[in-house]
Amino acid sequence: MMGGNGHILLVDDEPQVCESITEYLSDEGYLVSTARDGSEMRRVIEQTPIDLILLDVMLPGEDGLSLARSVRAAKHHAAIIMLTGRSDTIDRIVGLEMGADDYLAKPFHLRELLARVKSVMRRARSTVAEMSPPRGACARFAGWHLDCARRELVSPTGEDVRLTSGEFDLLVAFVNNANRVLSRDQLLDLARDREASLFDRTIDVQVGRLRRKLEKDPQRPQLIKTVRGAGYIFAAPVEPAA
Repeated sequence: MMGGNGHILLVDDEPQVCESITEYLSDEGYLVSTARDGSEMRRVIEQTPIDLILLDVMLPGEDGLSLARSVRAAKHHAAIIMLTGRSDTIDRIVGLEMGADDYLAKPFHLRELLARVKSVMRRARSTVAEMSPPRGACARFAGWHLDCARRELVSPTGEDVRLTSGEFDLLVAFVNNANRVLSRDQLLDLARDREASLFDRTIDVQVGRLRRKLEKDPQRPQLIKTVRGAGYIFAAPVEPAA
């Protein structure tokens, strides 16, 4: 079991679920570690690099939504896919708002899980060439510094700002198309893989999260503006940066 495709941490308290997912993903070339709750999850994360966390929402003690939020607050770079028996759209939106990159409702086919894993990890590993930045690997806008090669964002005050892989890809799409109105479908094509089959509200959720991190007043955005009936526009001038 080489795990050449990446290291996945499965957080689920159901032994049969852990066994079946671990066996399947291991056969597909992934190294899979498991954890039953938040304490075990944190211990694994501290001990070894993790590329992707498969995180069940319904866990003993601290639930998956809270754990996702804590992972993002700690600035861990692992992508997150939420797993849950809940199918309500509100729960999915909450999961994304907590920092998840994707959401898969139980029961699911293992082949669908594999497709989501591949898609999310591909986005997380996307390079400057894949994003095709027109002005080079780095860009500046409104005092912010975006480094596409290192996938880093630095605020005007010099603070490193943590973005999920989805948020980063969306921001790069905006920066590459500054002052151009982009529909939600265009943004999905530019920033995400259609194979993920994400629901329509994903872009709105990601834009809301970006605004909270970028805008002085997210309720009155100056960088990412809504164009009623058309989509969004990135209104800041963009310059190449060394």
